[in-house]
Amino acid sequence: MTELLVEQITNWISIGGYAGIITLMALESMVAPVPSEAVMPFAGFLIFEGRFGFPEVALFSTLGSIIGSIISYYVGFYGGRPFVVRYGKYLMLDVHHLENTERFFNKYGDKTIFVSRFVPVVRHLISLPAGAGKMQIVKFVLYTVMGAALWNSFLAYIGFHLRSQWSIVRRYSSVVDAIVIVFLIAALIYFLIFHRNQAKKQQLK
Repeated sequence: MTELLVEQITNWISIGGYAGIITLMALESMVAPVPSEAVMPFAGFLIFEGRFGFPEVALFSTLGSIIGSIISYYVGFYGGRPFVVRYGKYLMLDVHHLENTERFFNKYGDKTIFVSRFVPVVRHLISLPAGAGKMQIVKFVLYTVMGAALWNSFLAYIGFHLRSQWSIVRRYSSVVDAIVIVFLIAALIYFLIFHRNQAKKQQLK
């Protein structure tokens, strides 16, 4: 993540306000090289300074993610994989990453849309195979909203508490991603064990 890119992102948010957040998060969900690890922690810092409100940041960032994801979804829906492969280079889209994302989506199904928001690279691309696979749009939007709202709010929360040190998040974004993934895996294991125990209790009654 270059210093120039981060400077452009912070300037965009400082000048554009909530509209800047919407635009940047939409671009991130449209495979543009705009990392949420720079956008949201800085927005969280501005919450600390009193320039933004946390509910508004969570709302508008999620709205931006939805807009960008839906656009990418319909690119995949109408253009299919051939369109993405042919024109992806103009969107700075790595076909290798797309192929990995497709395998991820095909293996884990619709819920991938939710989980992908917490996985680097995948969250930028997942809407394309979802559209190409003709995933139901209502379900797609629902999972996108849930995942984006949690991820965006989490990053803004960290930025709020780090204050002027918010840029630590972008420098250690891989560590943050790893922590979130471990947390999700732990939560999934707990969920599965809990429901298995509940099922056993029902059988014993």
